[in-house]
Amino acid sequence: MACGYHCTRSSLSALNVLYVLVSVLLVGVASWGRIFSLVSSVRVVAAVLGVGCFLFLVAVMGLCGALKHNQILLFFYMIILFLVFVMQFSISCACLTLNKQQQDHLLEAGWNRSEATQRDVERNLNCCGFTHQVNNSTCAASCHQAALVLSAVRRHHHRYTGDILRFVGGIGLSSASQRSWAFGLAHRFRNQKDPRKPPELSS
Repeated sequence: MACGYHCTRSSLSALNVLYVLVSVLLVGVASWGRIFSLVSSVRVVAAVLGVGCFLFLVAVMGLCGALKHNQILLFFYMIILFLVFVMQFSISCACLTLNKQQQDHLLEAGWNRSEATQRDVERNLNCCGFTHQVNNSTCAASCHQAALVLSAVRRHHHRYTGDILRFVGGIGLSSASQRSWAFGLAHRFRNQKDPRKPPELSS
């Protein structure tokens, strides 16, 4: 009994330490990209920072619940893990099942929402415009500055979108399976009795 208790506690603690490291990495990468102007979109940076901070708080909650065997912290930790699991599983399945027409619609909607994202994509892919070539002074592509041949973003994205969505979907499913495993560990640990506490005396 003591071995099972301590093994579950150690596994849950190690998993949450890993989540803490991942969250710190996310915050660091987002800050690094913003400081060195690799990503000019404030929304993208804010979204990554928000995910990193949320994961950090959840990991700290799970770590404290595991170390102290706190029933309340473990309960809310399990609820949050379940909600995150459902969301990740749904998004991953959507990424793996999108067809080309749906990919075009999704990317064009994202393209039209942010001028900063447009500049980043044009600069990185050396293209101007989404569905057709655009020759104007606002294009950030280096080929535009050098008066070279231009192309539309849509021509480039067909080569990468399918692979990227499959990669994101696979990573999402893997992460969702880890969430389900963490949920199982938390549920098992929450129902285990601390062997260090004396047994209750029967009346």
